[in-house]
Formats: sequence, C-alpha cells, structure tokens
Amino acid sequence: MGNLSYDFSGRTVIVTGAARGIGLALGGFFQQAGATVFLVDFDAEELAKAAGSVGATGIAADVSSTADVERVVTAAVEATGRVDILVNNAGILRDNVLWKISDEDWDAVLAVHAGGTFRFTRACVPHFRAQGSGRVVNVTSYTGLHGNTGQANYAAAKAGIIGFTKTAAKELAHFGVTVNAISPNAETRMIASIPDAKRAELTAHIPMGRFADPTEMCAAVGFLASDEAGYITGAVLPVDGGISM
Repeated sequence: MGNLSYDFSGRTVIVTGAARGIGLALGGFFQQAGATVFLVDFDAEELAKAAGSVGATGIAADVSSTADVERVVTAAVEATGRVDILVNNAGILRDNVLWKISDEDWDAVLAVHAGGTFRFTRACVPHFRAQGSGRVVNVTSYTGLHGNTGQANYAAAKAGIIGFTKTAAKELAHFGVTVNAISPNAETRMIASIPDAKRAELTAHIPMGRFADPTEMCAAVGFLASDEAGYITGAVLPVDGGISM
C-alpha cells in the first residue's frame, strides 16, 4: 500500500463486502490510517479471518436485511459514539442472459448491490446529521454504464447505485455529508472466476494492460473519505486503468 498520507484517527468506518477483495483492502487501509473499522460480510467464517488479519471488528450481516443493517450501525455507534465513513462495497453475481435470469436471481442481485447501498446509507444518515458530517463512498461498475452480456441484473444494480449516489448527494449536502462513488477495475474473486480466454480479451481492452490490485482502490476511496474532499459530492471516480475512456 506504500506510505499512507491520510489520518483517520478518531473516525469510525463501516465497510461492506469486506471479507475479501476490495472491501478487505479498504478495511486494512482505514485501520492502518488510525480509524476504528467495522467490516461487514455475509460470510461469517471468512469475515472473522479477514477482520483478524487487519485488526478490525467483523460483524456478519446480510446487507439486504434492514434489521441486520441497523444492527451493524447501532453496534458501531454504541462502541465508538459515532459513524463517519461508510463504504458500500457488498455485491454478488448471478450471471445469465436476461431470458434465463430467474426472478430470484434478479431480486437477489438488486437487493444486495442497490438495496444494501440504500439500507446502509439510510441507517447512517441520522448519525451523520447529528454530527453535521459524514462520508459515503459507493462502489459501482463500468458495467453499470455500458452493460455486459449475461449481467442484466448486475448492470441494473450498478447503474442504480450511480443514480442513488447522485440523489443522496443532493439530499445530504446541506448536512455536511458527501456521497460519491468509485468505478473500480480490480483483481477480485469475481474476475478470478472468468475463463482464461475471456479474461485475456478483457485485459486487452484495458489501456494500462492489467487489472488493478485491490489495494490500488485505497487512495481513491481515502481521498473521497477525507476532510480535504469536502467539496466533492455526487462524483463517480473511475479507478479502472482507463477502460472507461
């Protein structure tokens, strides 16, 4: 990760989808930068290992469940008295061509990506308003803007997150809360599952010629979560090696 230039001492951070990949990298980044970090994931066993590896607190939860989401936010606030930064990163894939996507697979993907982003943001807003400050960073995707064969549900969810980000940014600005998104292109479990031939084809379209390491998302998220970025809201920052150009 190199030298950390951000100081998040005294801040409380919640990162969803944090048992591995980008979420875990971000959790480690904020923990190293002095924050009190709560990692959230559906996979309790993997989450416990992940949280231990970076020194954060893991709370197993389903981001599509309002009760689970409120339990996490309440636990963070009870432990630290506040919540400052929320990173909505949780996601699942249920890929298929649209005429073969079941209602269940459509609903599940929307519920985790868009629903989780909505539920966690909603649960944090009363605390942000009371503090007069807050940072939300959502994770969207190139697919949300451009589509991708076999991912109608995922594309709809990620496009929805962009619309949600801009609307929440408008609604929360006068409370001192910023809401932004990153559009990453990193080496994750989702990428690892792609067949070699397709993966080579995808890599060929990235101007930088490679997928990022998940830790390469940290500087962008750290910046958007910082005090210095207080006048940036409603932005979608591509951290994608140029693929969206």
